[in-house]
Amino acid sequence: MMFNSIVRSRPLGTFLAQWRRQAVDSICKRRMCDKPPVAATETKPAAPTPSTPHLGFKLPGYRPSDFDKKMLIWSGRFKTKEQIPEIVSYEMLDGARNKLRVKVAYLMMAVTIAACVGMVILGKQGVKNHDSLIARNMEKKARWRAEAQQEREAAAASAATLATEKAQ
Repeated sequence: MMFNSIVRSRPLGTFLAQWRRQAVDSICKRRMCDKPPVAATETKPAAPTPSTPHLGFKLPGYRPSDFDKKMLIWSGRFKTKEQIPEIVSYEMLDGARNKLRVKVAYLMMAVTIAACVGMVILGKQGVKNHDSLIARNMEKKARWRAEAQQEREAAAASAATLATEKAQ
């Protein structure tokens, strides 16, 4: 127990760790590379200049459709369709879409608030006129009953006329 506390003490532990590291390094001689350094006289070959465009090469960008052009105009990136370049970067188109998405969200919020205010106004007018859904439903059902009664009476009258015609 006493030995563990001595070995685990900070100064002695540090000394033992350093001594072990030096002993292991001197035995292993770990080195990253044993090759001698090469003089930097070698020159890299110059990159060939492309005389014709490479078939697999494509400019980074996107050819915007008519709707994409409208989005770029609505978002405020460009004033007219003529100002929009033939190829637009993905970041510019994505930014225009995000800006337009936010504008549509604000528009939907405004329409929702206007609809709520309109419903409150209509509800207050209905209370003043003593108009309610229950009263409307009762009137509608009474109208249906009257129409059904008239249809039954008309059917009974037509049946009576048919019976009298058969009797003659």
